[in-house]
Amino acid sequence: MTTSETAAATPVVAAPPTAPARRHRRMYVAAPWILLAPFLALFLLTVLGPVILAVVQSFTRINRAGLFGEKGVTSGFAGFDNYAQALSNSNFIQAIGRVLLFGIVQVPVMTVFATVLALLLESASARWPAFFRAAYFLPYGIPGVIATILWSFLYVPGLSPIIDVGKLVGLDIDFLGPNTVLWSIANIVTWTYTGYNMLVIIAQLKAIPSEIYEAARVDGASPLRIAASIQLPLIRPALILSVVFSIIGTLQLFVEPMVLRTVAPAIVTEYTPNLSAYTNAFAYNDYGIASAEAVITAVAAFILSFGFLAWTNRKGRS
Repeated sequence: MTTSETAAATPVVAAPPTAPARRHRRMYVAAPWILLAPFLALFLLTVLGPVILAVVQSFTRINRAGLFGEKGVTSGFAGFDNYAQALSNSNFIQAIGRVLLFGIVQVPVMTVFATVLALLLESASARWPAFFRAAYFLPYGIPGVIATILWSFLYVPGLSPIIDVGKLVGLDIDFLGPNTVLWSIANIVTWTYTGYNMLVIIAQLKAIPSEIYEAARVDGASPLRIAASIQLPLIRPALILSVVFSIIGTLQLFVEPMVLRTVAPAIVTEYTPNLSAYTNAFAYNDYGIASAEAVITAVAAFILSFGFLAWTNRKGRS
């Protein structure tokens, strides 16, 4: 065997990495975790921690010794008693049914409004689209408490110009009555979040290649045909995303009824699931029941969102 053949047959052994190379490799592996550490810490403290605490508290019972608890307060394991008591509360069940009815009506209406606005602003004949996008998005930048207070001035008799104009034409409008206050809240939510969903849909519209529009116009497609046959099918992911966000937000309805309670007697302390949990926690100091109601609401939001995603995926495949 020649010298060259012997050298080729001999395996090459890599030299062990030096100490600086090992330190550089460790820093390369640790760098992503160092950058993620602030986010992970905030996520643990503000999201994951409270969720775990709520789940734990939902299985505990507070026992107070004495008339006012002056002899001591202890906590014990309650099992599923808190969940059973929450689900046996007719007011809480009515609150869940109320927000489900709210979502069945409000979410499709808001999604249609957002889709129409997005299509109009992204049409070829739209004028000043940037100005109108900002104008429609502006209500989302107003805090929910402020928005509800502003709208309450349009709902309260004696302050509302809408009610005064209605009386002039013989219409007796009661925005805060037992049968109408839910839809008054729906109006506030729609006004606030339509612009946000519109921007989500516009972002999807801008991702559509311009060549598709050009080919459709060459074939003689009208703007309505382009919207129905090209834009709507291609913005389906954005529509699904906005509907899922709206479903979750519907079950979390809290700010609007909480603020309107001061002017609307029809809004009781357990008008929505979140309001019921808030009342049990901070009015009755029953954190076990409040946590159980919060967990039930979260599970309901997960089931509805997952069910909607499964249904849309099945429809998409078919």
